Order: sequence, then structure tokens, then C-alpha cells
Amino acid sequence: MWRPDAEAESVVARVQRGTLSALLVKPQTYMNRSGFAVARLRDRLGFEPHNMIVVLDDAALPFGRVRIRPGGGDGGHNGLASIIEEIGSQEIPRLRLGIGEPHADADLIDYVLGEFSPEEDLDAPTEHACDALVHFVIKGIDSAMNSFNN
Repeated sequence: MWRPDAEAESVVARVQRGTLSALLVKPQTYMNRSGFAVARLRDRLGFEPHNMIVVLDDAALPFGRVRIRPGGGDGGHNGLASIIEEIGSQEIPRLRLGIGEPHADADLIDYVLGEFSPEEDLDAPTEHACDALVHFVIKGIDSAMNSFNN
């Protein structure tokens, strides 16, 4: 059971390159409560929403496609909706990684939580998304959007 005082986030990696530093953080809350972890981290570290990027899956994008945006609505993604609500702003950069649409008779929740098929190679899309994130950190969102949005 999730508790508000539980450890909300887990730092997966710390990167320092010259004057730039970045944290890769994985919320340890339920996806629908991701905003709690992000807000808690923001309160501890004091960063602004435009200095972060949220990485999320997107069933509306073809498998492996990357789409970077500087802000906007949640697009029906409950985790992003939670972050927007807790942070109090839609101006949060995000990288959406396409997981493809479910078949017409499939339930979206089951599809999102299900396993990838053997034909869906995760290596190339993961590497592409990582390249986009590094580009975002080093060169900024405008350059990342120009280089990675198809």
C-alpha cells in the first residue's frame, strides 16, 4: 500500500559533464501518483519545471517513435496528469516514446501493462530515446525537437 511518507523516488543515475548535471529518477509510487515523487524531488532540489524532462510511454505513437515537446496537456496519460497537477504547470518538457496502438479488440490498460512481443526489439528505440535525452540536456529542447521529432 502506498503511503505519502514512503520513499517516493529512486535516483537511478547521476551525470556530471562540465557545469551540467542531471539525475535520472524513477518514481517509486504508483504511476498515477508520479506527481507526488516529482514534486517532492523538486521541493528538495529546487529546480524549475522547464529544467526537467518527463519520459513516458505513448500508445498513440508508432512503436519506437520519439516525440519531444516543451509542454502541453497530459494527452490522457495519468502519470503525466499527476505530475502536471502536483507541479502546477503544463510547461513541463516531455519525451514520449511510442509503444504503438493496441489491436482494436484489446484493452488499453492491459496493452500498456503487458509484455512486448518478440518482434518488438527494444534496443534501438531505447538507444534512440537515450540519445534524445542526452541531446536535450546538452543542447536544449529546441535543438532536441529539431533533431529527434520525426
